[in-house]
Amino acid sequence: MQYAELQIFTADTELSDILVAELAEYPFESFVQEPASLTAYIPAGSLSACRPAVEALLDRYGARERRFVLSEERDWNAAWEAGFTPVEVEGRIRIRAPHHDPSPEGVTEVIVLPRMAFGTGHHATTCLMAGLTADMGVAGRRGLDLGSGTGVLAILAVKCGAAHVDAVDTDEWAERNCRENAAANGVADRVDSLLGDIGRVAGRRYGFVLANINRNVLVACMPAMAEALVPGGLLALSGFLEQDVPLVVGKAMEAGLKHRETRVREGWAALLLTKGGEAPGVEEL
Repeated sequence: MQYAELQIFTADTELSDILVAELAEYPFESFVQEPASLTAYIPAGSLSACRPAVEALLDRYGARERRFVLSEERDWNAAWEAGFTPVEVEGRIRIRAPHHDPSPEGVTEVIVLPRMAFGTGHHATTCLMAGLTADMGVAGRRGLDLGSGTGVLAILAVKCGAAHVDAVDTDEWAERNCRENAAANGVADRVDSLLGDIGRVAGRRYGFVLANINRNVLVACMPAMAEALVPGGLLALSGFLEQDVPLVVGKAMEAGLKHRETRVREGWAALLLTKGGEAPGVEEL
């Protein structure tokens, strides 16, 4: 598959984070944030339909130093492998590629095969969600990973004791990569990789739901996610900025959920909610 690159030249890390959140609502599949630039990758065939809206979005944020370029056909696996470094989460979780050394004893690790699917763990939201997944109490529960990407969170949940996780994503590449990663981690019998949106699992009930997507999709799916939870079920959300916490919490409360905890990292936020939960807490990372 050939990709187009949107290169945005900015040293403003806050603006870069905001643009990642905004652009994630379009068919961009991955992002690379560097000190002086942000590069967003989109399948070349998907660009023309959304380019006018993306251009208007960038103008609105004053991101005028930018360009679209067509990526050369390349071995994405080799490029990914060359640039991928293991991700350490709070000294207790490690996300690595197969060519990296095994993790130290006592560290929960997730192996990610080189593909273009989003969710390698490098982004602050994935780190936040990984920490929540390890802490929220998934052992023995059946879960849903909505917008699963590479399947990092679904695999981690199983390694934290979850009985079974349905991993759902609308992207065919992500669905295949999640399936491969589950096999590479030895949990293929406990992670089902499914192609589709939340409607793909309509009628199923879960003890926990993980969703690291973007604000608008989370808000739109909130009633369905709440409905999918059993009484006392847990919902962990991320993919939005700290400034959007009141909006997301408000929509969750409208859906009958209770706010238990907020975590913040590098301007991004993650929430833990429950059906019949307890009073909220705040942790600054």
